[in-house]
Amino acid sequence: MRDIMLLFAISIVFLILVFSASYCEADCPPTSCGSITNISYPFRLRGDPKNCGHSSYELACENNRTILYLSTGRFFVQTISYNNFSIRLLDPGLEKTSCASFPINNLPSDSSLASDDSEPYYILEYNPIIYIHCEAPGKSPYYVDTCICSKNISLQKYSYLLVGVGVSVAGLEDSCRIDAMAWTSKGFPIGYNATCSDIQDGLAYGFELMWNRFYCSECFAKKGHCFVKDDNTIGCSHSGSFHFWLRIYLGWILAARFSCGILFLFTLLAYKFRRRHLSMYDNIEEFLQIQNNFMPIRYSYKHLKSMTKNFKDKLGEGGYGTVFKGQLRSGPLVAIKLMGKSKASGQEFINEVATIGRIHHVNVVRLIGFCVEGSKRALIYEFMPNGSLEKYIFPQEVTVFLSYGKIFEIALGVAKGVDYLHRGCDMQILHFDIKPHNILLDHNFIPKISDFGLAKLYPAEENMVSLTAARGTMGYMAPEMFYRNIGRVSYKSDVYSFGMLLMEMASKRRNLNPSVENISQIYFPCWVHDTLNKGVEIDLGDASLDERIMVKKMTLVALWCIQMKPDDRPSMTKVLEMLEGDVELLQLPPKPFLSPEEMPETVI
Repeated sequence: MRDIMLLFAISIVFLILVFSASYCEADCPPTSCGSITNISYPFRLRGDPKNCGHSSYELACENNRTILYLSTGRFFVQTISYNNFSIRLLDPGLEKTSCASFPINNLPSDSSLASDDSEPYYILEYNPIIYIHCEAPGKSPYYVDTCICSKNISLQKYSYLLVGVGVSVAGLEDSCRIDAMAWTSKGFPIGYNATCSDIQDGLAYGFELMWNRFYCSECFAKKGHCFVKDDNTIGCSHSGSFHFWLRIYLGWILAARFSCGILFLFTLLAYKFRRRHLSMYDNIEEFLQIQNNFMPIRYSYKHLKSMTKNFKDKLGEGGYGTVFKGQLRSGPLVAIKLMGKSKASGQEFINEVATIGRIHHVNVVRLIGFCVEGSKRALIYEFMPNGSLEKYIFPQEVTVFLSYGKIFEIALGVAKGVDYLHRGCDMQILHFDIKPHNILLDHNFIPKISDFGLAKLYPAEENMVSLTAARGTMGYMAPEMFYRNIGRVSYKSDVYSFGMLLMEMASKRRNLNPSVENISQIYFPCWVHDTLNKGVEIDLGDASLDERIMVKKMTLVALWCIQMKPDDRPSMTKVLEMLEGDVELLQLPPKPFLSPEEMPETVI
C-alpha cells in the first residue's frame, strides 16, 4: 500500500511539471528566496521550469535561505551581482562573528576550484584563512590566537589562525596540525598584523566566485527575461503580456489542486532521510560484524561512565577529543577516547572504526570497543601504561631515560607497524599522522601506532592518492602535501613522516629547534647530513660502540626517508631491510633540500 501511495504521489508531481512546462514555456520572471530577491538567468531555483536558467547554476531554497551546492560543500548565498557576474558565498559555520566560528566545508588551500571542470565558477581575489591546532603554545608571529577576543573557556587551547601565509614544512611549529581551511574575499592589512576582529569580519563576509558571462543585454533593455530554448539558444520573454498572467493563474489552480499530494511526498521523503541518517552508525557496526573475525564490543554511554568512574582520570586531550583512563569489569585497564563535537569527529570516528577495527598487529594499538549513542561517540583501546614516545626522546620532557638500544628496538617496531599498514591488509592503510605523540608504549615499551583519525584506505595496487587538502602535523608532513611540483601523495608520504620521527629518535631532540645556540643546528636533518658528509662522527657522549652503530644506521635511514621527491624515498619494506642490515652497506643519500631557504615556492 505504501509503495502504491508513493508511486501515486510521484505521478502527481510529474503531471504538475508537465503542465507547468506547457503553460509557462518562455516566461521566466525573477524568483526569490529569503534575502536574495533577484534570482534570474543564468541562475534558477530548484524546481523552476527547465527552460528557466541553466542547470549548472541551480540554487536551492532551504529554511528561507538561498543555498549553492559545490563539490566542496554547501554554502549560503549572500549576494548576486549581475553587473560584475559574481556571487558571494558564506560557509554556514562562519555565519556568526565569534571565535567559536569554524568552517563546515573543507576548501582547498588555493584557487584549484577554478580549474575543476565540474564547477562552472572561477574564484576571484581571495585570502586563505588556515585553522591550526597545536599541542603546545605557538610562538610564531604569524599565529593569531582564536581565543584572544572571546571569554568562551570551552574553546580548544592552543588554537590559531594563519592569514595569507605561505605554509612550509620547515617554517611552522612541529606540534601543530591543520584543522580546516577557509576563504574570504575581504582584504586584510598589509603584512601579518591582521587582528582577530579583522579575521572574524573577513570570515563572516565570505568569498566571491565569478561565473561565465552570458549576454542578455538587449533582452534586459526591453525589460524582458532570458531563458533557454529547446535548441539551447537564449530567448527573451516579457512578463507584462496577457498570456503570461493567464499562465500564472492556471499554474496556481494546478498547485492548489495537487498541494496535498506534494505535502505527502515531502513528508515521506523527510521520514526516509531521517531514518537513513539515524542508521549510519548501525551500518558501521554491521560492516564490522561482516569484515572482522574480532568484533569490537559495543558499549553504552552508561557503561563508559561506570568504567571511568564518571570520567574522573583524564589522560590527555587532542584536537578530536579527550582520553580517559578506565577499567573493564573483567579487570583490564583501557583508554577511552571520547570524541569532541567538532565537525571532524564524525569522520574521524568512521576512519578509526573502519581501519583499526580490522587490524591485528603487535605494533598497532588494539581497538576493544566503541560507543555510539545519540551525539556521543567514543572508542575504547587497550591501555598503554608508558604513554607516548615523545616523553622519552625530548630532553625537556624525559622522565625515564631509554638506552639507544631500546630506542632502536622501538624504531624497528614502528617500522614493522607502518609496513603492515601499507601491505599487510587487503587494503593499504595510509596513516598520514605518524609522529612521537601517536606512538604509544606498553608495559614492555613495545611501540603501538595509534590515532587513525586522518587515515585513508586505498586498494593495494594503487600507488597514488587523491586528497583535497593537506593532512597531518607540521614538521612531519611530506612536502608533496604542499608543493605540487614535487610529486603525488602516496604511501611514500608515511615514509617521510617515519623518517622525521626516526631522526628525532636518533638525535633525542626535535628536528626544528630555534632555541639552539648554533644557528646551523636549528634544522637538525640538514646539519647532521653536513656533519656525516664531512666524515665527522656525531657526539653521543659515553655511548657504546654498538649504540653508535645503531644511531648512525637510524640517521642514514632517516635521511633516505626524508628525501624531497617521493620517488627517491624507499618503501617501508626496504626501510626494515636497511635497519636490520649492516651499517657498512648504507650510503649517505643526497642532502634533502628541506632548509627554509631551499624550499620550492610553488604552494598547493
